Amino acid sequence: MNSPSRVISFVNSAHFIDHYAMLIFAAAVIIMGPALGMAYSELLPYATPGFIAFGAGSLITGWLGDRWSRRHMMLIFFVGIGLAMISVGFVSSPLQLGAALLAIGIFASIYHPVGTAMIVSYAEKLGAEMGINGVWGNLGVASSALVTGVIGQYLGWRWAFIVPGVITVLIGLAFAMTVVHEDRKGSKQAAAQVRVAKEDMWRVVLSLLIVVIAISTTFNAVTVALPKLFAERLADLTKSPALLGLIAAGVYVFGAMTQYTIGRLLDRHSLKSVALPLSFMLAPFLYMAATLSNLPLIVVSIGIVMGAFGQVTVNDAMVGKYTTEEWRSRAYAVRYFVGFTAAGASVGLVAWLYDRGGFTMMLHAFAALCLLAIAAAIILPREIKAPAARAG
Repeated sequence: MNSPSRVISFVNSAHFIDHYAMLIFAAAVIIMGPALGMAYSELLPYATPGFIAFGAGSLITGWLGDRWSRRHMMLIFFVGIGLAMISVGFVSSPLQLGAALLAIGIFASIYHPVGTAMIVSYAEKLGAEMGINGVWGNLGVASSALVTGVIGQYLGWRWAFIVPGVITVLIGLAFAMTVVHEDRKGSKQAAAQVRVAKEDMWRVVLSLLIVVIAISTTFNAVTVALPKLFAERLADLTKSPALLGLIAAGVYVFGAMTQYTIGRLLDRHSLKSVALPLSFMLAPFLYMAATLSNLPLIVVSIGIVMGAFGQVTVNDAMVGKYTTEEWRSRAYAVRYFVGFTAAGASVGLVAWLYDRGGFTMMLHAFAALCLLAIAAAIILPREIKAPAARAG
């Protein structure tokens, strides 16, 4: 029998790696462009297939997690994404780069439907563990910008992919030796924790669909664009890639703290009471960021990441609370398929908007999109507490 704390520790590390791997390119592209003789707007779309695979692949990986083994799928995740990162370090053409980034996206698609379902299955306090897990993912985002900036500046962009790839494969080997396949259907978290009236379930589905599309698209656009935005708008503060990475990492730390706080609140309050005030954060901050630079931009960016990462925690908790163990990976698969497919499209949208109106147009467009998050929170119905399943 697996130790819940050990399993959760590995799953948390996988969340860190998942986001880290998907965003290395977003930070490295700034120095890859001159090396490959391509402009930012020309090189960025090569990440699009990987981001689409990140979402589309979750339908298959979630199904395999429920029908085969979540443990085996997570082992494939660690080894596969590690080798895919290493492969980027050896590319010699844009086509090879696109193929290697696609491989990262395919293996990255395993984590969210499978890993998140494992967290729910092994967690004692769902909200707190989801919040902590979200912090690990956020730290992966932050560390990607920071570490990629440092390695890229001193060793070159290729090593920015190779070093984390090797480390990830080693973590996968440790996972293989210490975690075994286990049936969790009789566990404490096997049943949904809360329910809603049957006639209100359509409101849950509609709310989740709206907020996932709006927030996932914005979340991905912001995390992809932030390094370039800071490189342009913080020019009076610094031109060092390493320092820009450090500033971006500092901004993301606030998002991590928000996820932990939101997770704790979800153990004490209903989803609607947490989601509604949170939904008002993103649109105004994105609108203000469109015309700011230097220190004011950093402050407003903190508000953006707090709103975006807090919403992600709410969305994950919604699926975890309303679905049973037998269907949980597949429920997360649908949630992430919709979210990451929309997010994949955001990469091309960022490049298109940037080419036509710079970051001003891009940020205004995503501010308008985030108004949908308010509507989604209003739609959510009232919860009815359900008794937890007895431990097997």
